[in-house]
Amino acid sequence: MSDAEEALVQEQLEALHDHHADEHEDDIVSIALPAAEGEEDVFGLAGTAVDGTQWTVGDCEFRFPLQSISKVVTYALALEDNGRETTLRHVGVEPSGDPFHSITFDDEHHRPHNPMVNAGALVAAYLVHGDTADEKIERILDRMRAFAGAPDIEVDQELLADQLAAADRNLAISYLMRSLGMLTGDIEENLRVYLSMCSVRLTTCELSTVGATLANGGLNPLTGRRALDASHVRDVVSVMMTCGMYDAVGEWATDVGIPAKSGVSGGIVAVMPGRLGLATFSPGLDAHGNSVRGQAVFRELSLRYGLHMFATPDQTRFGRLRRTGGPRLTRA
Repeated sequence: MSDAEEALVQEQLEALHDHHADEHEDDIVSIALPAAEGEEDVFGLAGTAVDGTQWTVGDCEFRFPLQSISKVVTYALALEDNGRETTLRHVGVEPSGDPFHSITFDDEHHRPHNPMVNAGALVAAYLVHGDTADEKIERILDRMRAFAGAPDIEVDQELLADQLAAADRNLAISYLMRSLGMLTGDIEENLRVYLSMCSVRLTTCELSTVGATLANGGLNPLTGRRALDASHVRDVVSVMMTCGMYDAVGEWATDVGIPAKSGVSGGIVAVMPGRLGLATFSPGLDAHGNSVRGQAVFRELSLRYGLHMFATPDQTRFGRLRRTGGPRLTRA
């Protein structure tokens, strides 16, 4: 990437950040985590290309808990440990149409709808290999480090304790699934695995590297470390596209058209296969539990700059990124 091309992307991202930083306050319905009260103005936007080029704007070094974004990594490791067919027998890939914490299942196939809702993520944690909960936690955490290129990240134990103390709904989902034969073993230990991953903190820049690693076929473009076998990347990114934005995924697929996963802490990670990973963080949420500012940024990336996966070559105007055979991009 030339210096001019790199500078153009930085300019475009700065324009997006400036445009949305002071907007959308009236659209915010909630701040999900009590600890985030007073952090409504924190707003980070970052990108990492598959060649390792990075861009950051705003509060990109602010560490926030992954929450549901961690489901991507847990599902990735479950696939690698068990294979596609075995994993699919336990957790499906269809959008549920219900909120992420709903107590609903795919009754026809006797499994949770998908691994991006809580029920499916609890089953994915169960599927990860390990003799103990601690071994599973360490294996998933190590995989997160590989995805993010962040060897020092750890589980925030204080946050984990808070989440375990408020886990009644996830416990209810878990015990019901065990009664139906979807889970076996120690429910509370499996829940600890799941919530430990939700309690890992990353920066927006590190989260964009997670996206870039998936965009790069599972190979971290900064470290050269393989985070996921390439044979499983397509499944992970496909489920992000169809199930990653809770019960607003149909609107997201139409308006934005970029595979993504959100978390109720306010993060969103998105994957443009073969191109780059993008991430935003802003804790103000809409009624679906998705970041209001983050969604607005991605909508503009899609509508103004043509990053929708089904955009035609002449519509793609983001930096140097273009479809094969498309015209060279110019300044917006």
